[in-house]
Amino acid sequence: MQDEQLKYPFEEKFKEDLATYLQGKDLVDMMLPDIADMEEKWLGIAEAYLPDGMREFADYPTVSLGWMMYIGMAIAKYWDEDWELYNKVENLYNYLRDRIDYDHMDDYICEKVLLLTADEHKTLADMVGKCAARTNSLLRHLPIAPGSKDAFQAYLAALHQLYFMGAAMQLKRMGYHMTKI
Repeated sequence: MQDEQLKYPFEEKFKEDLATYLQGKDLVDMMLPDIADMEEKWLGIAEAYLPDGMREFADYPTVSLGWMMYIGMAIAKYWDEDWELYNKVENLYNYLRDRIDYDHMDDYICEKVLLLTADEHKTLADMVGKCAARTNSLLRHLPIAPGSKDAFQAYLAALHQLYFMGAAMQLKRMGYHMTKI
């Protein structure tokens, strides 16, 4: 269950905010998915992403945060498409980034992985931007010192929830619906 994966301080704040916002837009189900297969990839993805994401955060915080949402969407698509194959890829973040480059990874994911139309791409980019801006605002208003261990863990928690919500959005988009049985 995803709640068991909440291991960083402040992570619940990011989860609640994003879930409420995305549920209000009907982009994720009221019951969030159990994405155990995709969660197994999280630590490797995060470790590989941090040098790029942290470098970009100072000047482009919404890009640094938002790109992780796109990565979550791509991983969900790969899970649906052929997880037996994609699960063998050593690091799915590097795999995605190296298809083009960090700066254009959003376009690559939208066009080549998710196969979105131009209008769908624009709509998704707007939504990811709003989620990243919300998360950045929450992050900046936490009672923690910039550059501290807590700040790093909060950034990692934010990335984790953006990854998770990206996957949840894509699963719903592909027709998976989470309901209690």
